Amino acid sequence: MQAAPPTDASRPASAVGHGVGIAGLVGLALWLTIALATGMDGPYAALVALIACALPMVGWSLAIDKVHRRHSTGIDWHHPRPAVETRDVSLTKLAGLYVTWGAIALLYGIGRFYWDRNYGFAMWCFGHAMPVVALLAVPYLLWLDRYLVDPRDGAWHVGAWLTGQPGVERQAIYGHMRSWAVKAFFLAFMLAVIPGNWAGFVHTDWRRLGDPVALTQWLIALMFVVDVAFATVGYVLTLRPLDAHIRSANPYAAAWTAALICYPPFQLMEEGGPLDYHPGTQDWSAWFAGHPLLLAAWGAILVALTALYAWATVAFGLRFSNLTHRGILTHGPYAWSRHPAYLAKNLFWWLSTLPLLTTGSLIDAVRATALMGIVSGIYYWRARTEERHLGRDPVYRAYSRWMTRHGAVPRFLRWLVAH
Repeated sequence: MQAAPPTDASRPASAVGHGVGIAGLVGLALWLTIALATGMDGPYAALVALIACALPMVGWSLAIDKVHRRHSTGIDWHHPRPAVETRDVSLTKLAGLYVTWGAIALLYGIGRFYWDRNYGFAMWCFGHAMPVVALLAVPYLLWLDRYLVDPRDGAWHVGAWLTGQPGVERQAIYGHMRSWAVKAFFLAFMLAVIPGNWAGFVHTDWRRLGDPVALTQWLIALMFVVDVAFATVGYVLTLRPLDAHIRSANPYAAAWTAALICYPPFQLMEEGGPLDYHPGTQDWSAWFAGHPLLLAAWGAILVALTALYAWATVAFGLRFSNLTHRGILTHGPYAWSRHPAYLAKNLFWWLSTLPLLTTGSLIDAVRATALMGIVSGIYYWRARTEERHLGRDPVYRAYSRWMTRHGAVPRFLRWLVAH
């Protein structure tokens, strides 16, 4: 029996269940425990953490949630076509994919930025992984295309354009290019930060954790290990049998602008950047130094905000990805707010920096506060551009209506304005 359509009084079902993220957390926690006990702090240990996080989520998704049977996968397992009927389609898609990957490799090679500092590790990962991926893509597509309702996706349209076949749709090619641009940009970034995050957490001086500041910093580092692990797995496993494929990448230039200026090499908030709000400020540990109870209380708030930020990523399970639609989330922190990660992140920055306080002049305090306000405004801009994109999906529109009426954060803001 088909479920009744959601109303304003009922929250739409989430594309991801709670169990997926929990399974990934358990796997990651087991590997973290082993790494801490044995001191495995290298980049290989960090990569194994991704596997430890991903495998339980894949297992849960297939065995418990049975996501491969969902209509949204575009797969019909009951009526496979003969291999001879889809072989040419698969070969055309392979041509499109190989050209796409070649173009991405060319851009990486041209960009000196991608061979400096931590990004060198990301390039090392790609250099070793892509030959394997290119080989596995052949049997994977030959197998999957037999079951796809419509195997002519964006990769096919690129391949068909290259080989002069009829039926090419320009919008499908544009969508394909946007999707792979997201993966190319953000997966490189995630892989670049993984080793440093991992080593910073594993290299722990346990004797210092009695200090509230050191304990806070260690717990925050743990939250970022979790966040980056889940995010990286999400960028890698964009697969239809997992129902984790990209439905669409954001088509709006404003969305790309708002997102990219938050990440290197375009980041405006970095040290020395035009929106760097740190000069003339100190962090919370300096302002509250000598007050252990206040340090502990403030640190607990910052840890809680970071945990909320990480939870918002964990809730995606296998589907985290900026600038894309991979299914609508309505569970976990997304039952409280449309954008819990942005809310937690910006509150963290305000409370950890306290820009109204200054080590310089009143002008420094005003400048730091204004710049941080602009940074928060950029994240508000990002949120609105994401809503514009996701609003094409009727499930998101139903979720948005429910959130406006029943969500904890919108209700609190209405109460705040009323009083």
